[in-house]
Amino acid sequence: MTARLGPDERRAALERMATETFDVLVVGGGVTGAGAALDAATRGLSVALVEQRDLAAGTSSRSSKLIHGGLRYLEQMNFGLVAEALRERGLIQSRLCPHLVEPVSFIYPLTHPVWERAYVGSGILLYDIMAGFARGDVPHHRHLSRRGALRLVPALRDDALVGAIRYWDAQVDDARHTMTLARTAAAYGATVATSIRVVDVLRQGDRVTGVVAACLESGRRIDIAARQMVNATGVWTDEVQGMAGRGRIQVRASKGIHLVVPRDRIHSDSGIILRTPTSVLFLVPWGRHWIIGTTDTDWELDLAHPAASRTDIDYLLAQINRVLRAPLTHEDIEGVYAGLRPLLHGESEHSSELSREHAVSQSVPGLITVAGGKYTTYRVMAADAIDMAARGLDAVVPPSCTEDVPLIGAEGFHAYWNRRHHLAEESGIHVARIERMLKRYGSAIDEVLDLVADDPDLGRPVAGADDHIRAEFVHAASHEGALHLDDALTRRTRTSIETWDRGTGAAREVAELMAGVLGWSETTIEREVVHYLARVEAERESQEAVDDRTADAARMGAPDVRTGGGRRRNRAADGRGPDRP
Repeated sequence: MTARLGPDERRAALERMATETFDVLVVGGGVTGAGAALDAATRGLSVALVEQRDLAAGTSSRSSKLIHGGLRYLEQMNFGLVAEALRERGLIQSRLCPHLVEPVSFIYPLTHPVWERAYVGSGILLYDIMAGFARGDVPHHRHLSRRGALRLVPALRDDALVGAIRYWDAQVDDARHTMTLARTAAAYGATVATSIRVVDVLRQGDRVTGVVAACLESGRRIDIAARQMVNATGVWTDEVQGMAGRGRIQVRASKGIHLVVPRDRIHSDSGIILRTPTSVLFLVPWGRHWIIGTTDTDWELDLAHPAASRTDIDYLLAQINRVLRAPLTHEDIEGVYAGLRPLLHGESEHSSELSREHAVSQSVPGLITVAGGKYTTYRVMAADAIDMAARGLDAVVPPSCTEDVPLIGAEGFHAYWNRRHHLAEESGIHVARIERMLKRYGSAIDEVLDLVADDPDLGRPVAGADDHIRAEFVHAASHEGALHLDDALTRRTRTSIETWDRGTGAAREVAELMAGVLGWSETTIEREVVHYLARVEAERESQEAVDDRTADAARMGAPDVRTGGGRRRNRAADGRGPDRP
């Protein structure tokens, strides 16, 4: 099963959107929107998915990269949410996308010798029991003495713990997972297009019957007709509801930032979880790196590009350095990223205590809104949204079947893994690199290896991003919907946070590789590189600011490549000129 999201497919998608009436139109290309498109398509419904920027460009590429039940929700007595999330964790890892998800262990340091071990241990025991038969190959927890914990995590200070408990969850490359969801939806017939901004809704009386959309690549505007519309826009929920006049769901944005540091800066064979004054801090193993996060603060500034300030970074460093023998400094940081959680508004004064359960509502006829929730429970959220949409269709719609629909790359993954040495021999690519690629593409690795077979030069590593071969960036543009350099360096790969120069050294070569697929001129290549370098510089400047407002102003100094900064638009595309920003 394959589905390309290349430039030809995008052009065809726009023509379909301009001429057909869909059963369901999904607005928002994050994990919930992509999941809703897959859910609708696999029920036999005609479905279109539009996203104003790139797939997973917002919250869904800026998480802690965990698929987990949420231990802290047990303490809040939210057993239903934990049980649901643990069931989804097992399903995602064992059946839906085993190539993208793998177990990850965490040490919970204990600082009190008796009562804390009993209290925390009973909670983690319950966590394991609730996972039940859905736990897959996630091991059970273990109690450790101080000596045992320090043997596993020698980076911890002796006085940071009296013992520990080790437990397991799972981790995922969130951006690739969301993109793969969208590709899978396309394989089942969904019409998918990014760089499409909804600027208004269409109505018949008080009923929403579609949207007015602007293509941010050409300036063309089209009307997209649909019998039901699903608003899955996360922190933009209120804005889209406002186009229809009213909404029943209110969303509050909470900013969380993460740091990326090299693996050799912290000597440990396990991740770490710590309590902080406002939230929970994770140290997550991430290939040759560690991810440290997260913060939890209200955010009322730019939604598209939340900025991490020096105050945010200092806070995370202070929290992790409480327990490390060798403290981290700013010089140890390779990458920083900030995201916004779409939390349901009103349950609490503090964002860290707001509900992570989701809500689905029909605010006006024809418009379904889904918001809140956790990355792990995206599939449940998507099914609930399409269930409500289905009730507004004049047909009998089958129930959701996505728990039995593996994503692209999942079928045959284990067989491909067992054949990895043969794949290396056949392709001429080192087996270590093949293993890394299998965990990114699964059985769809053939799509990348076929490019290398046609042009062996594409098998070379990219200078400045040598974790990846050249073919991967060609594939990002030809199969995975990457329209801009930032899409490839930030979401199709994590070059922007996994290299010391944040991908600037690889920018020119990657742009030239993408140009062959996307038809870029030398002028466009240069513009893409300039935009990317400006974005990196603006992010670095924002990370020196001491407060959110100053950081936001610095980050906004680099315009989005899709919406400004001199990007040429086709004013004659539909006779209406360029869309407004």
